[in-house]
Amino acid sequence: MKKLLATLSLCLIAGLSIAEEMPSSAPLFAATLDDLDDKPVALNRYKGKPLVVNFWARWCGPCRAEIPELIHFRAQHKGKIEVLGIGIEDKAEPAKDFAKAYEMDYPVFVAKDKGIPLMQALANTKGGLPFTLFIDRNGQVIQKKLGVVKKADLEAVAERLLKSQ
Repeated sequence: MKKLLATLSLCLIAGLSIAEEMPSSAPLFAATLDDLDDKPVALNRYKGKPLVVNFWARWCGPCRAEIPELIHFRAQHKGKIEVLGIGIEDKAEPAKDFAKAYEMDYPVFVAKDKGIPLMQALANTKGGLPFTLFIDRNGQVIQKKLGVVKKADLEAVAERLLKSQ
């Protein structure tokens, strides 16, 4: 019995030590991306605000599926939590048309050749989409998600984002 308890204790300690570390938000805030009018915007302007940062592409079906939830979430938390969309796109004009068609009313940027390297620097090593980071007002990534963000995901992290205020 003592051996069993010792083994279980070691497994628990090992499990705690391999908990996933969150990436630094520094690469995001160091980036300058183009807005939908093809004008450069330094993302450090969003530092100090709770953020939901969503990487997407026009050709990505799951990315399109989560846009209505992101719009709804932003409306629910207007002025308290900001949603940013970062399109893995080469040109602003098609991204602008896409954002208009999907009624994306949050700030949207075009990553051009910086998109995949930026995602990789933010711990999305395979560059999969959609990819979302949740960043508190202190600039700490408190959660990340590779795959479709659902209402339950957003609700679960909202309180943590708001607590940082």
